[in-house]
Amino acid sequence: MVYILLKVGDIIFFDWENDGEADHTGIVEKTENNTVYTIEGNSNGDTCRQKSYDINSSVILGYGTPMY
Repeated sequence: MVYILLKVGDIIFFDWENDGEADHTGIVEKTENNTVYTIEGNSNGDTCRQKSYDINSSVILGYGTPMY
């Protein structure tokens, strides 16, 4: 198991096609237990919504911390 220190505002990258390339991004809202909560646009059409994923989900490609 890999432990990652996530911060509010980090960018989460998703790989829906499992090809090693980012297909979608979101913003980390919070983490609790083994769940990461995100805010994502273009979710189910043109909506913006909160979503959640297991921290070890295979669709998560990685994370980035913006230089705010």
